[in-house]
Amino acid sequence: MSGHIILLGDSIFDNAAYVPDRPPVVEQLRRSLPAGWQATLLAVDGHMVQDVAQQMRILPGDVTHLFVSAGGNDALGESFRLRESVSKVSDALEMFHEIGARFRSEYRAMLKTVVAAGKPATVCTIYDAIPRLEPAERTALALFNDVILFEAFAVGLPVIDLRLVCDHPSDYSPLSPIEPSVVGGAKIARVIAEVASKHDFEQTRSMVYW
Repeated sequence: MSGHIILLGDSIFDNAAYVPDRPPVVEQLRRSLPAGWQATLLAVDGHMVQDVAQQMRILPGDVTHLFVSAGGNDALGESFRLRESVSKVSDALEMFHEIGARFRSEYRAMLKTVVAAGKPATVCTIYDAIPRLEPAERTALALFNDVILFEAFAVGLPVIDLRLVCDHPSDYSPLSPIEPSVVGGAKIARVIAEVASKHDFEQTRSMVYW
């Protein structure tokens, strides 16, 4: 058996700039895969959920598995809202409800495009053990992760929970604390290889891996 894994999304997969002179995630994945398997990087540093559809347009014809890590930049783009003043806690909750609803709509549309490709697909949550991440930021990320988990489960996709995979400060790049280091990248590559080679996409619906 052989396969061709495509990595879609953002800099969680496209992390070469943050691990200079060390292997990025895609290269670590290639080293982790069984003989005969391939891995191609289509993820782009800085891309958001809506950009995944554009990445999907250039899928190679022999693709067998899709892996998506997207949403972190969407969350980053909303982070300024944490500095807004509100008069009541309920006002803050309503604001984050609106943010979550917008992200849900965009993430659901992205998953529809991914599933329509007819290939086994897996998505990733957004990690939150980032060094110096403030409690309010970690709490806000839970909103985005709730959407990712719910929408993935709704269409029966397995999920790699990066909160459990990258759980140590060494998993994050010293050049940018929101990017995976070579250590974190190796962990991510290991789980991707495990899911691609062992998950029964025909018989098993949603399952969480780490």
